[in-house]
Order: sequence, then C-alpha cells, then structure tokens
Amino acid sequence: MADLTAPSSDNDIPTHPEEIKATYNLKIGKSISLQGSARITPAGIVTVGITTLLVALAFTALATPRRRDWR
Repeated sequence: MADLTAPSSDNDIPTHPEEIKATYNLKIGKSISLQGSARITPAGIVTVGITTLLVALAFTALATPRRRDWR
C-alpha cells in the first residue's frame, strides 16, 4: 500500500532537481519583522513569461484604437 500521509514540514516535500529557492528576512524598526520564502522551477519561470506576454498582448489589443469606416 502507498503511504498517503501528508508531509509534516517543507523539508519533507520532495523537490525538483533544478528548483530555485529564495528566502528573505525584513526588519522594520524594533517591532516589525517579516519573513518569506519562495521556490520555482525553470518551467515555472517560462510559464510566467508566456503568461505575462499573453496578458500584455491582450491589453495592447484592447488599448489600440480601431479604425472605423463611417460612411
């Protein structure tokens, strides 16, 4: 039988061999502290690029004035 239990932490999740990870710690003054992390694969970067291109093309098509023939 397969083990269907959920991983207990981020360290237990299997990673992609080419995964890119980033973490940051941001302190503002004495009382505010923000921490974050992200991870993405090269395929994810390509997907974000294609999606951004398609959104830009859609906005360009909407913003370009259309020539109308008023007779």
